[in-house]
Amino acid sequence: MAAHRRTPGSQTSLREANRGRIVDAVKRYGGLSQIELAGLTGLSPATVSNIVKELTGAGVLNTAPGTRSGRRAQHVTLAHDLGLVAGVHFSTRHLRISIADAAYTVVAETHMPLAKDHRADNELDRVMLLLADMLESAGAGMLDLLAVGVALPAPVDRRTGRIARRGILRGWDGVEVSDVLQERLKRPVFVDTDANAAALGELRLGAARGKEDVIFVDVGDRIGAGLVLGGRVYSGHGGMAGELGHTVIQQDGPVCECGNRGCVQAIAGGAALIERLQSGNRGIKLQDVIVRAMSGESDAIRAIADAGSAIGVATANLCNLLDPERIVVGGELGRSGELLLGPMRREVERSVLAGAQLAPEIVQSQLGVGAAAMGAVAMAVDRVSIQTDDSTHAEDAAE
Repeated sequence: MAAHRRTPGSQTSLREANRGRIVDAVKRYGGLSQIELAGLTGLSPATVSNIVKELTGAGVLNTAPGTRSGRRAQHVTLAHDLGLVAGVHFSTRHLRISIADAAYTVVAETHMPLAKDHRADNELDRVMLLLADMLESAGAGMLDLLAVGVALPAPVDRRTGRIARRGILRGWDGVEVSDVLQERLKRPVFVDTDANAAALGELRLGAARGKEDVIFVDVGDRIGAGLVLGGRVYSGHGGMAGELGHTVIQQDGPVCECGNRGCVQAIAGGAALIERLQSGNRGIKLQDVIVRAMSGESDAIRAIADAGSAIGVATANLCNLLDPERIVVGGELGRSGELLLGPMRREVERSVLAGAQLAPEIVQSQLGVGAAAMGAVAMAVDRVSIQTDDSTHAEDAAE
C-alpha cells in the first residue's frame, strides 16, 4: 500500500491551519467565547468546538465557564502554563515591570522611581536583575521566560531598535535596546513606544477592548498617541506614527524639545504644567499638580483645563484624519479624570467635522499608569510561537 504524504492541501495541513487561526485569534483578543471564535475565524461552531477541545487537551488553550450577552458560554484563553512573558515600561521618571502568563494573569510586578536623566546601560542592568528576582519570587526561572516587551517614552525606529530622534531621551541615544537586553537575558526582546504599548494594553484588556478604531492619548511628562486602526496598532512606515505631542498648534509658541515651536507637548506636557505652577515652590512633580487640582486649588485646575483644551485641539485634528470610534486618555495626567477630559471633549466636539452627535466618545484609561507595561506583555505574547501540532493526534502520526 502506498504511503500517504502530507501535501499543502491535505486534511492534516488544513486542520493545522485552522488550529493556528484559532490560537492567533485568542492571542489577539486575550480571550473569547467559542461563538466569537467562530465569527472571527469563519470556521463552523462545530469545527471550533472540536479544535478547542483538542488544544485544551494538548495544554495550548484553557476553557472556563462564562457568560456572553446573558447566556452561558465557554471562555477560551491561552493556557496558563505555556510559560511567562515580561512587560517593561520605562517612562521619563519611573520603571514598571509586569510578569504574566500567556493568558495575561500577572504573577509578579514592581514599580520604582528613576533619576531624571537615567542612562540605558544602568537601567537595562537593573531590569536584568529585577527580572531574575521577580521570577524567583513567582517560583520560576529565566528558562520559563518566553519573551520580553519593552515600552520606551520616545519614538522608536523599528528598523534599528533605537530612539528615532536624538535628544528626546537623553542617555539612550544610539542604544539598540532590543539587541542589548536580548544579549543579557538570552531571550527574545521587542521594543516599541510607550503610547503604542499602552494602546495595545487597552485594546486587549481595557477601555478599547472590542473596538476597531481607537486613539489612545498618552498624557504625562510627554504627550503621545497610540493609533488602533482596524483592530491593530498602527506604527507607520518607520514605527514613528502617533507623535501627537509634536503637532504644532500655536505658531511662534514655546520652543519644544524637538526644535519646533508651538508643539502641544511644549504647551500642555508635564514640564509645561510644572513650570507654570511652581513659581517659587521648587521641586513639585506632575503628581503634585494633580493632587492640588483634586483638592480644589484653582490655579492647578485651570492649568489642567488649559492643557486639556490644547490636547483637545490636536486630538480633533487627528480625529478628522482617522475618524475613530473612541478616544482613550491615559498616562499620569490622565488620572485627573474629567478635569482633563472635559476640556478635551469640548474641543473635539467643537472641531470634528462629523459634529458633536457623531464625535468619538472620550473615556479614561481602565489600566491607568500600568497600561504600557501590560501592553508590553501583550507585545511579547503576540510574538511567542505556540506549537499547535501536538503528538496526541494519532491520525496525524499514522500519516
